[in-house]
Amino acid sequence: MSARTGSEPNRSEPVEGGWTAAMRAGDFATAWRIADRDLACVCREGPPKHEGPRHLQRIWRGEPLADKSVLVRCYHGLGDTIQFARFLPALGSIARAVTVWCQPSLVGMIARVPGVERVIALHDGTPEAAFDVDIEIMELPHALRAGRDLVQMRTPYLTPAPPGAGSFGETCSIGLVWKVGAWDKRREVPAAALRSLSLPGVQLLSLQRDVSASEVAATGAVDISTPDIESLASRLQDLDLVISVDTMVAHLAGALGRETWIMLHADCDWRWPATGSRTYWYPHARLFRQRDLDDWSGVIADIGSALQARLKALRRASRLPSSAVPNDALPDAGAAGAAADNRA
Repeated sequence: MSARTGSEPNRSEPVEGGWTAAMRAGDFATAWRIADRDLACVCREGPPKHEGPRHLQRIWRGEPLADKSVLVRCYHGLGDTIQFARFLPALGSIARAVTVWCQPSLVGMIARVPGVERVIALHDGTPEAAFDVDIEIMELPHALRAGRDLVQMRTPYLTPAPPGAGSFGETCSIGLVWKVGAWDKRREVPAAALRSLSLPGVQLLSLQRDVSASEVAATGAVDISTPDIESLASRLQDLDLVISVDTMVAHLAGALGRETWIMLHADCDWRWPATGSRTYWYPHARLFRQRDLDDWSGVIADIGSALQARLKALRRASRLPSSAVPNDALPDAGAAGAAADNRA
């Protein structure tokens, strides 16, 4: 798990029956056996540590972590750091000390993760920390020989500061994210496609950064975006639902235990299961998949149907007029709209 953000590590295995298939299926024992073989090859023939582009570096070379002072390097994307931060408490339980060298915007949040002794803001130089062993954060599950009990999130492992302030009003408040970073633009959904989700009883709110006001307007949403991840985490706490493409916000919402609907490309990343609408990574996430390559219309239709079913269930439960849906009546991820799971 240490190669380019979002991509399968460079393995000799064919995808079928290989590391990717094992990870998608949650067959971690097989994934680590394949990773062991790959690591042995890197140790014999690969470049030395810390050479080449950071996102391609293999940092951990099989060194023991127990009773060591460990430096955790975060060389991939923000979403990767967020997703794999779940393994820091387990590392902290065996290491003598854990220092995390992570993206500056995540320093505060990672510092609140149990087991982390010190957090340093990532920069282009060398870390200002003494350590016995270093490891890239996406290498942690392999090094820890993580099984499903460790991989599967049972409770939120990130906490925002300050906590959420309340709600966005007497409607079902939905945060939207439709664009991604430079890697794999196929993940993006056209902004205008999301306008159909502006249903009675729904308030669409844009979490999308770095887009024009006209693009936000095309979605029918009100802009509540922020460049500050701590503030973003607080806003996510106040929303009833997040609908996002496969990007950092989806991972942040999932790690916070927020209900999140994730729109996936037909050729989605290795971390998502090959089929189904649920993922062991985030218990409150629901996956909506393209039926045909590069066609988002079915995904939007499925989300629209699930949203309508959710609103209908809320109205029945609350006995309120169809124009008003209170936040405190919201069911959890699997309650309303479950009938659409087979289509997602």
